Amino acid sequence: MTAHRCRIKVRFYELDPYGHLNHSAYVQFFETGRVELLEQVGLDLESFAARGYRFVVNRINTSFDRPVHAGDTVTVETEVLEVRRASSIWRQRLVRDGEVVARQELRAAITDNSGRPLRAPDDLTGALAPYFAQ
Repeated sequence: MTAHRCRIKVRFYELDPYGHLNHSAYVQFFETGRVELLEQVGLDLESFAARGYRFVVNRINTSFDRPVHAGDTVTVETEVLEVRRASSIWRQRLVRDGEVVARQELRAAITDNSGRPLRAPDDLTGALAPYFAQ
């Protein structure tokens, strides 16, 4: 798997009342992984928007496989499944000590700054190529 990797340490305020990482925090961790990948390939969200484009998440499917606790360090693994005409599909895993604790597949529309679907810019596929799923 060719994946971008991002390490995150779980903080106490991200926990639910049972001492586990709150389900909403998983989604934020996955978002952090995608944003850091985009920054690494030169497509940070601010410059992408300045060019007239946005990624707008329109579908998320998340599986929570194992609990995560305060102080754990997890790695977000992010890869791109495909870039379509006006959307992209991403696959992500949250890994702790070599064990997958959560998985997510996400679809993001590519829109203009007003929210209208827009053809992906020509350089997007090339920039993301190192992280396409094998």
